[in-house]
Amino acid sequence: MSTGSPLDHIVQHPIKQVDADLGPLTPEGAVTLFSDHISMILLAFFVLAFFLPLSLRRKRKERDELDALVPTGFANMMEVTCQYLREDVARPLLEEHTDRFISFIWTVFFFVLTMNVLGMVPLGSISPVVGRWFGIEGLHIGGTPTANIWVAGTMSLITLLMIVVNGLRIGKMDYIKHFCPGPLWMAPILVPVEIAGLFAKIFALTVRLFANMVAGHMVLAVLTGFIISAGSAGLVMGFGIAVPVVAGSVALSLLELFVALLQAFIFTFLTTLFIGMAVVFHHDEHGEAAAH
Repeated sequence: MSTGSPLDHIVQHPIKQVDADLGPLTPEGAVTLFSDHISMILLAFFVLAFFLPLSLRRKRKERDELDALVPTGFANMMEVTCQYLREDVARPLLEEHTDRFISFIWTVFFFVLTMNVLGMVPLGSISPVVGRWFGIEGLHIGGTPTANIWVAGTMSLITLLMIVVNGLRIGKMDYIKHFCPGPLWMAPILVPVEIAGLFAKIFALTVRLFANMVAGHMVLAVLTGFIISAGSAGLVMGFGIAVPVVAGSVALSLLELFVALLQAFIFTFLTTLFIGMAVVFHHDEHGEAAAH
């Protein structure tokens, strides 16, 4: 794909592939073992697993034992965020099961947010230069993993697994019964519809994250392409186009940063909602369970 294509900033760039024939799963006849998106997933993992804990413990050695218990600065922001997710997002939906799932909810939010934000760092523009320094031609590191339908789909499948497994483990028969909310004779109609609805939720979860992250990068890439095209037509025209485009790109980048946070929150909220619908049931006076 040409470097002038807006999709060049979005599509996955394989770094290590092996030949394989898995039918529709391998349309190019190869399996990607390592790519720019995989590198960003690993980078997000290292940031959350190693750098984040170190940043939260920074400067605590310089304070006394009592003051060290009070978070400040970045640690205070993290505590407020975690508190909000637990008390205002998870607890109303998960109720007594909040503490059981809150670690998963926190992980989903910060992992998606970190991948979204790292995707805004223009590593793809400098990675070819770095690759030439180390003798690696065509190196492409960067991009937004959540703009990859396979990454977004995999995270949604993990949510599906959490829904079904915990619905059966905690809800037991209440979870199975909710697939037929009407009379038993309507089960042949209601059960397939409820099962289709479950997969529709996961599909919507995937497309919502994938489409929103792709859209911002495409618009930003197209705006940047205007500068290059206008510059080739003449210096004056290039400058005249560059000024409003750069201003628009800055505004769009700020909007994209907000979208990165918003989409991480929406994905987390919907994940919490779907899990809550599978594990929280309220019984009426006749002892029948209704989904939360």
